[in-house]
This record gives sequence, C-alpha cells and structure tokens, in this order.
Amino acid sequence: MENRDATVDKVPGDRVRLIACGAIAREILAVLAANGLSHVDVACLPALLHNHPQKIAPAVEEAIAKARGQGYATIAVAYADCGTGGLLDAVCERQGVLRIAGPHCFSFFQGNERFLAEADDNMRTFWLTDFFVRQFEAFFARPYKLDRHPEMRDMLFGHYERCIYVAQTEDRALDAKAEAIAERLKLRYERRFTGYGDLAPALRRMAEARAR
Repeated sequence: MENRDATVDKVPGDRVRLIACGAIAREILAVLAANGLSHVDVACLPALLHNHPQKIAPAVEEAIAKARGQGYATIAVAYADCGTGGLLDAVCERQGVLRIAGPHCFSFFQGNERFLAEADDNMRTFWLTDFFVRQFEAFFARPYKLDRHPEMRDMLFGHYERCIYVAQTEDRALDAKAEAIAERLKLRYERRFTGYGDLAPALRRMAEARAR
C-alpha cells in the first residue's frame, strides 16, 4: 500500500518514506490524515510477516534500499521489534533510520511505559488489536489449525491466562468478536480502549525528522 507512485525516479527532498507493517496500515493512514502529514509516503510490507519474524529485518532492509534508489533522503520504519530479537534494530542502526519504540504493536498502542510496568503480569497474556481481531482466522486459527483441530488450543494457548484486546476504535462488532475469541481460547477477557497510543507521537516525530 502506498499513497505515492513508487515508480518515480526521484522525489522531492522534503518527502518521507515510511516503511510500515501492513498490520497497522489502517492506523498509520488515520494518524497521518488527522495530523496533515501529507508529505509522508507509506510503503507497507505484508502483514503476514508477523508470523515469520525472522523475515522482517531483511524485508525492511530491502525496502530501505529501494526507497534510497527512488531518491528518498528521509526514511523511517513503522515497526516495533516484532519478535526479531534485535535484528530490526541492527538494520535501522546500520541504515541510519528511526523505528517506532517498543517490543510489539500492542505495546505502543497502549503505551510502552505501561506495558513495561506490567511486564510480569503480561507474561501469560494473549494480545489482540483491531487488526488481529479482524484477522484472527487468517493469522491464528488457520495457520495453527485451530479451525480443524480445536484440541490444539491447549497446546498453543494453554499457558495463557487472559486475553487483552487493546482497541484502537470504538466498534461493538469488533468488541463482540474479540470476546468470542477469548471464549474460544478459554481465556479471561479484558478490553482496553487505547486509541493509537504511542503511534501518533512517534509518527509525528518521524515526519518532522525529514531532511531540510
């Protein structure tokens, strides 16, 4: 997903290329629109990389190289660490680009400070965001065969105690679906409305860091 034609040879020096996780594309575009950040061009990598975190850092580095080839002077990364074990940070440091702080999207949505403060309690928590509520079947049920083998639930989710849905929007349909997911997984359910959390200020900082 891009809001600028990626085939251009060169781009104006005041534009920013934002390389983003497809799982937060909707939220990113909403934040950019609400803040009038029309100089930020978004390129989303496949959300399914979430299920293959070892592929995230190489994919981001390839996207950075592509953006540089297109003439972007300022590039930023809209990912948390997302299970890369520091490999994404190594890419960002090597390439001299910023990324969103935090270990996961559900951390920065509710606020990284709160997530870290509750680290011990979070050890047995299964997290949902708006995206993962919508895409639970595609990202969890089918890949882990819960749709065909419900007995896999105990093997995969037996060590969890609760399911926390950090909601970006007020949507009763999503609330009901999230609660149904928790019931399906036999987990205690909790909903927290967070909005965009740390994502909004992070994107504003990245947009303001454009080359001058």
